[in-house]
Order: sequence, then C-alpha cells, then structure tokens
Amino acid sequence: MATLLRAFGSFFNKHPLAGNGLVYGTLYVGAEFSQQTITRKFLTDPPQDIDKPTLGRYAIMGTFVYSPILYNWYKWLDKTFPGTAKRIVLRKLLLDQFILTPPLLVIFFTGMAMMERQPSIVEECKQKFVPTFARSCLFWLPAQTVNFLLVPPKFRVVYVGSCAFAWVNILCWVKRQKLTGKTSSSPVSSSGSGGSTSAIAVSKSAGTP
Repeated sequence: MATLLRAFGSFFNKHPLAGNGLVYGTLYVGAEFSQQTITRKFLTDPPQDIDKPTLGRYAIMGTFVYSPILYNWYKWLDKTFPGTAKRIVLRKLLLDQFILTPPLLVIFFTGMAMMERQPSIVEECKQKFVPTFARSCLFWLPAQTVNFLLVPPKFRVVYVGSCAFAWVNILCWVKRQKLTGKTSSSPVSSSGSGGSTSAIAVSKSAGTP
C-alpha cells in the first residue's frame, strides 16, 4: 500500500493534470453510480440494470471537460491571488462562485443534452439554471472557503472532486427532475438508459463541479 501511494504521489507530481483528471473523473462517475444504485437497484421493483451509457457520459464530463477547466482555473487563481488572507480568500470565493460556476452549469446541462441527443440542448439549462445556481451557492461557498484556506494548491482539484462526489449526487438528482411543458420522449431513452436520462424523457435542475 505504501508503495502504491508513493507511486501515485510521484505520478501526481509529474503529471498533475492527468492525475487530477483521473481522480476527479472517478469521483464524478462514482456519484452517478451511487445514484443509480439507489434508484435502480433499491427503489425500483423489479430492480433495473445500471445504465452504463449514462456513466460514460459522466466520465467524459468529469475527466475531459470539468477537470482540465478546474485545474487551469485554480492554477490561475492561486497565481493571481496568492495567500490565505481574508480579503484574498473572499476574492477567490466571489470569482469562483460568480465567474466560474455559471459557465460550468451551462456546460453541464448543454453538454449532457448534446450527448443524450436531446431535441433541445438549451431547454433544460433554461429551466434549471437559476435553482441549481442557488443550490450551488449554499453548497460550494462553505466548501470553497475550506479549500482556499486549508488545501495545498496542487490538491485543489482532488479536494473539489471529493466535494463534487456529494455535489454531483445533487446534480444527478436534479437532472432526474422533470422539465415543465414537455410531453415527448427523448431519443436517448431508446438506448436503454434510465438513470439521469430516461427519467428526463419529459424533462430535466444543478455547480461547480
């Protein structure tokens, strides 16, 4: 175990972007997997199979979209605003929540809609952006306060990924909420997906990573 941890630490130091991507992507998929396990295995009678295509979409979003954005964002943020003084932390919090989070929410909803081949890639975002952003403020402002005060810069994405495990569970739950005024099934339901996709056949609300 000690050898494995040293190997991981060495890899993380040499390849921080890839290391962060692997950890963040794993946690991102893990959150969706936990949601599916609860909703499809325990709350459904008879139990349903895990929706693997949906897990794949979360893997893409977490590993290849969110992780690079977050890595470069925090690298810039720490370089531009070094230190943990109260005014510095406040600036980071405001920038992170009100400059970074809105685009991340748009990317999440529109990106997932494109991968799910939804008829409209913006409808879900339009209906769920505001309530999701409000929830993200309640969750991420305290979480990021700890991040900017206590977490070493190179581990910021890993820390955010750990928090994101809880946050993405909220996102997954929100994605399962129905959109208003929609009655037609989405094309993606034919692929056998059920998790956060088939439940949105007539629908879809949820931040940072």
